[in-house]
Amino acid sequence: MKLGLHIANFTWPGGAPELGATLAEIATAADEAGFERISVMDHLWQIGVIGPPEHEMLEAYTALGFLAAHTERAKLLTLVTGVVYRDPGLLAKAVTTLDVLSAGRAMLGIGAAWNEHESRGLGLLFPPTAERFERLEEALRICRQMFDGDETPFEGRHYRLERLLNSPLPLSRPRPPILIGGGGEKKTLRLVAQYADACNLFPVPDVDRKLDVLRRHCADVGRDYDEIEKTVIYNFDLSIGVDAIVEQLRKFAALGFTVVHGGLRHVHDTSQFEVFQKELVPAAEAL
Repeated sequence: MKLGLHIANFTWPGGAPELGATLAEIATAADEAGFERISVMDHLWQIGVIGPPEHEMLEAYTALGFLAAHTERAKLLTLVTGVVYRDPGLLAKAVTTLDVLSAGRAMLGIGAAWNEHESRGLGLLFPPTAERFERLEEALRICRQMFDGDETPFEGRHYRLERLLNSPLPLSRPRPPILIGGGGEKKTLRLVAQYADACNLFPVPDVDRKLDVLRRHCADVGRDYDEIEKTVIYNFDLSIGVDAIVEQLRKFAALGFTVVHGGLRHVHDTSQFEVFQKELVPAAEAL
């Protein structure tokens, strides 16, 4: 099993003047500790389960570019990009740029978006749910086509692109991995089976059933279930002890998850990464 660090809270001591230096320190420490990937949310305001909207939030792809400059090994991605926040051509270009500048370490994390509050607040497109999923499928097709270097025009219901030129092409082979976030059984997991290299789920009580649903969708579309990477979001709470965290990782592994994207309370305290480097990363790799 591999561990990822998910950074969702940027409200740290020192405020905005120290935010860049603190984030650089976190990224370097996490990379050296052995985290296989580092992710950020794609939100423009803080979300309610973490804090009020007025708390600090960084634009995702600018932040990932910054993280690329302060890391050497970890893969970089959003958990996850709201499809309506950027037109697909621009999104594919952003991920490609990240991949090239990070020497092939970018992933595309994407979903149908949900935060109507921030979208309305900042004037972003936020159509009804059905349309957002239609746009998500078209965006997946466009991004895959651009990553592959296919310049053929795209004519969809919501997006029309005359030439899908993407130069330079990504360094990742065969393309930057695509991760779809969310556990919606009728649409989201179906799109995973059709288009994605990975899925990301919440550790809900019936998560095993959602994996079974994904398995059925794979069978329906003729996809090998085992070739899809299963990842799960989790909060690393060091206060419960290393053994308790490893036991939870073991349970995730038994379900078939191979990557745990974990948040870390007080992530700005980089001394915590010593525990990961010495104990948790080796324990996870042994599962």
